[in-house]
Amino acid sequence: MKTDYRKMIYNKLKASGKKPVSFDELVKAFRKGNFDFRKFARTVDKMKAKGEIVEGKYGFTLVELAKLKRCEVSRIHKSFGFVKNVDTGEEIFIPGKRLMGAMPGDIVLVKLCESRGDLPEGEVIKIAEENFSKFTGEIVCEFGRLKIVPDVISKYALEFDNPAMLELHEGDKAIAVLTERGERHSEHRCEIVSCLGSSLKAAVCALSIVEVNGLTPVFPAEAVYEARMLGTEIDRQDTVGRLDLRDMPIFTIDGADTKDIDDAVSVEKTEKGYRLGVHIADVSHYVKPKSALDNEAFRRGTSVYYANRVIPMLPKELSNGICSLNPGVDRLAFSCLCELDKNGDILGYRFAKSVIRSRVKGVYSEINDLLEGYNSRENAEKYKDVADQLPIMKELAEILKTKRLQRGAPQIETSESALLIDENDVCVGVVQRTRGFAQEMIEDFMLTANECAARFGTENGLPFVYRVHEPPSAEKIQGLKELLTGLNITYVLGDEPKPKALAEIIELSKGTDAEKVINYAVLRSMSKAKYDTEPVGHYGLVLEDYAHFTSPIRRYPDLSIHRIMSAFLEGLSAEECRSRFNKFVYASADQSTACELKAMQTERSCEDCYKAEYMLGKVGEVYEGVITSVTDFGIFVELDNTCEGLMHVDELGEGYYECDGLMKLKNFSTGAEYRVGQKIKAKIVNANVNSGKIDLAPAEKGLYDGL
Repeated sequence: MKTDYRKMIYNKLKASGKKPVSFDELVKAFRKGNFDFRKFARTVDKMKAKGEIVEGKYGFTLVELAKLKRCEVSRIHKSFGFVKNVDTGEEIFIPGKRLMGAMPGDIVLVKLCESRGDLPEGEVIKIAEENFSKFTGEIVCEFGRLKIVPDVISKYALEFDNPAMLELHEGDKAIAVLTERGERHSEHRCEIVSCLGSSLKAAVCALSIVEVNGLTPVFPAEAVYEARMLGTEIDRQDTVGRLDLRDMPIFTIDGADTKDIDDAVSVEKTEKGYRLGVHIADVSHYVKPKSALDNEAFRRGTSVYYANRVIPMLPKELSNGICSLNPGVDRLAFSCLCELDKNGDILGYRFAKSVIRSRVKGVYSEINDLLEGYNSRENAEKYKDVADQLPIMKELAEILKTKRLQRGAPQIETSESALLIDENDVCVGVVQRTRGFAQEMIEDFMLTANECAARFGTENGLPFVYRVHEPPSAEKIQGLKELLTGLNITYVLGDEPKPKALAEIIELSKGTDAEKVINYAVLRSMSKAKYDTEPVGHYGLVLEDYAHFTSPIRRYPDLSIHRIMSAFLEGLSAEECRSRFNKFVYASADQSTACELKAMQTERSCEDCYKAEYMLGKVGEVYEGVITSVTDFGIFVELDNTCEGLMHVDELGEGYYECDGLMKLKNFSTGAEYRVGQKIKAKIVNANVNSGKIDLAPAEKGLYDGL
């Protein structure tokens, strides 16, 4: 009979309660009969590794009795971090000195402490699993010796080894991996694996951010081989049995530089209203389940766009080639043909595998000109095959927009940046990105197709990947209420407000100094949209049914539902679809959500580096801005060109400052106040390309005293 040491240890520690039991005490308790010391020791190690028991100064305790939380380290900053409870998803704040040197992705056991803020606060008791190794940093020189200062994980310069004998200089941007862990971040040791160049160049800093996040434009050889084997033209055999729409005036509308064109449209009038055709690249025809292409697309989850670069989800042979709906060539598509009444309500829809031929590659700016009546000879010639559709498209788009506003979808307006990059990959301008009617029109057409796709999934009982957006939490709504009160804005918000209530608040703020702050506040109050296997609806769009169907070239969830819908249309029953795809949709939803979050964080960090690069050349210049938030250490200001910077209290003049945590920072020595929403002139003091941070100072000292 085998001895179950795990059960024996568990029972012993349970009987001991919160009192720790030392290793020697455990050995003495079980050292009788055929005691196998090696097996016993291995069992202890396994239980520690799995997080079932924790070893403290005085011995072992059951994790469940020690009331420790099993968490994953989600974010690390220079002097603090955050972990997420593996079971509940709750986020916990950890001061830097209580992190035990834990790194992002590590699984840790956390003991809760008395909280000094809004979030629960804790202390890392044990690192159960180490999952982090690679990080970026800047090479510095301390007392004649080169070290690396990590960008995120530590404020201390770390010793490093250089086994590849790379040529390193002070100010270089480097990538390192941890080789030894200490009990503090400052005690970790690492080795340099690559040097990317000067940390004063945004392109270099962005490349390091991309690389440390595991993103690369380079695809595995197997995936590239599969992509190249697909060729550049569709096989005539592949058109058999498809709905032939090549005679329809279908065309695409995108940005001028877009190469991965995955959606085309057509609109015609009917007796009851309109027939909207949204024709999407049939990527699922080429990317087969469990192929090298599919495995890599699943791993990437999404394409990543930053500055003037793209890291595609699929190799260019597909994304810019056989799957891209280029003009004048036959392409395989997955079409949504939607019947709408004169009010824009969906009367019915049909999904069909099709073959199309786009008439022209439309460009947003050109379409905007045509819709506004600026009909140049060049544009008239380019769009002659689809000119009759444009007035009908505009008519339908206006109806759909009115319908969207009537159902109460909040029209959140935030500052989007457009970066101007020169031929040397240097940022030479930052301006606010504007959207014209054509962009909104295409978005509304895509929303309609996405709504139809979600209905297709629910009405047919298919396993599916939905795009969901849950209502705001009570805590976030309370925070929004406090901000509105601080801004002296009258509002009517219950504990569970409808989207229309938020939309009305945004509408009321238009044209006021608080407009920008209100839009950001409403956005921050929202839950994060994600992918799920349950159709819980989309709060922000005020839709019961919503999925992502329209971008399978750059989003894996779209490719996922294409695959499921295709199988159903080819004759597979709903029950057979559930048998085949049930596990797949759960994996796709989780992976797609995680990849989207990583992509957003990467894009934002890269953009910050480029903005800092541009503003570094503007040191000493003065810009108009608005205060977007206040802290104990200063105020954050968004400049008119969308760049954001910190105006530290040291720049605000001498005195005793106090922040109310929400609305204002006050100098009690002078009476000066700095309030959220207040306009301010800011001088550029410094910009750090490596960190993406911009430092500001008031353009005129004492200008706001007494306000």
